[in-house]
Amino acid sequence: MPSFTPGELAVMRILWEQGELKPSEVQQRFPEPIKNPALRSYLKILLEKGHVTRRKVGKAYLYKAVTPRQKAFRSTLSELIETYCEGSAKSLVMNLIRNENLSEKELLELKQLADRGPPKKGKRK
Repeated sequence: MPSFTPGELAVMRILWEQGELKPSEVQQRFPEPIKNPALRSYLKILLEKGHVTRRKVGKAYLYKAVTPRQKAFRSTLSELIETYCEGSAKSLVMNLIRNENLSEKELLELKQLADRGPPKKGKRK
């Protein structure tokens, strides 16, 4: 799955949160002012990449995210691990622990999670 540009990600976030919308409704919710041609370009690219679908209702098109948020997250996370952590999830976690100033409570929760071990097959939460 290709990664999103910041503008594409902003559109996807809106569609994930709001569901099916007209371009004008996406534009109203966009985090910063965006001109209509730029927004339509993002929608066109996302449509071509297969991340959104559209359907015509009257004269307007409604756009809807089809790539699930969790799938996009997993793909981005994998890319992050490969690019910045030499393929090591452990390196990613260690960097997060060192750089995020986690509280003692948060560190304890992580330790308890690690002590439980990997989830058993068929019993994922």
